[in-house]
Amino acid sequence: MRDLASTLDHVRTADGRRLRVECSGDPRGRPVFLLHGMPGSRVGPRPRPMYLYQRGVLLISYDRPGYGGSDRRPGRRVVDVVQDVAAVADALGMERFAVVGRSGGAPHALACAAGLPDRVTRAAALVALAPRDAEGLDWFAGMAPSNIDEFSTAAAAPEQFEARLIPRSDSIRADPARLLEELRKEMTEDDWKIVSDSGVRSMLLRNYWEALRTSPYGWIDDAFALTEPWGFDPACIQAPVLLWHGARDAFSPPSHSSWLAERIPRATSVIEPSAAHFAALRVLPEVLRWALDTSADEEPPFRREWSGGVPQTASGSRSR
Repeated sequence: MRDLASTLDHVRTADGRRLRVECSGDPRGRPVFLLHGMPGSRVGPRPRPMYLYQRGVLLISYDRPGYGGSDRRPGRRVVDVVQDVAAVADALGMERFAVVGRSGGAPHALACAAGLPDRVTRAAALVALAPRDAEGLDWFAGMAPSNIDEFSTAAAAPEQFEARLIPRSDSIRADPARLLEELRKEMTEDDWKIVSDSGVRSMLLRNYWEALRTSPYGWIDDAFALTEPWGFDPACIQAPVLLWHGARDAFSPPSHSSWLAERIPRATSVIEPSAAHFAALRVLPEVLRWALDTSADEEPPFRREWSGGVPQTASGSRSR
C-alpha cells in the first residue's frame, strides 16, 4: 500500500471527515509525519522533495481539521490528532513512523507519541507550547504581546476571539504577506532574515493562503485547543523525544520546552541561545535526520555539531 504515497491526496476518517494529505520524498522511504504550525497547512515549509528522496525519507503532511482541504471538527482537543494521524497512516499501510511538529503542531506531535506508543518510534517538538494548565509554569512569561492577547481572548472570551479572527483571516487570505508584516515588530533580526529569504517566504505565503483558503476555523479551533487541557499527560510518553527551542523565541517562550523536558522521561532538549521562533525551519533537516535514525543512540547529532546549541536532558536539565 506504500505506493499510494505517490497518489493519495485525502483520506476519510471513521466519522466521515475528509483530511487533505500531501506526501513528498521517497514513496518507499522511511515515514515521518510533519505537523504544521498555526495557522498552517500541509504545504508548509519543509525540505525540498529531492533532498528527501535522496535521503530515503517519506514526509507525510496533512491539514488539521478546518484548515485547507480538511473538514472541520468543532470542539477538537489536541489529543484528537491521534485518531487523524492513525487514519492517514492506516491508509498508507504504515505500522510505525516518526512524528515531528513545529510551533502549534508541536503539542500535536507529543499527543501522537502519547496516544500511539506502539506506532510512534520518535517524536520531535520544535518551539513547542506547554499545556495551558502546566503546573508551576508562568505560561505567558516572555511571550509576545500579540500572542498574550490572542490566547487570553481565546480562553476568556471565545465568541469575541472568533468574531475578531474571521475578518483578520479574510485579510490574510487576500494578502498572505500581511501576516508576516503583522509579526515583524515582534521578530528578532535573525527571524526576519529567515522569513525574508525568497524560498522560505514563498513557502510561508503559500502555506498561509492554503491554511485559510476555505475557512478561518482551523486557526480558531487550534487556538481553543491549545488554551484548554490537551487530553493527555506528557509524562506518559515513552518514546524518545527531542525538544528544540530558540532561547530568544517570544512567540512560544523556551520555558515551555524546559517544562516539558522536565516531565517527559526520554526527552532531550536543545536550546539554541541566538535563535528565535522561525529558526526551527532552519534546523528541520537535522531534526528529520534524528527522528528517523533509530539505529543510533538517543542523542541528536546536532548536540555535537551545533556550536550554539545548549543541550539539556530530562535527567539533568540546565540553562546558560
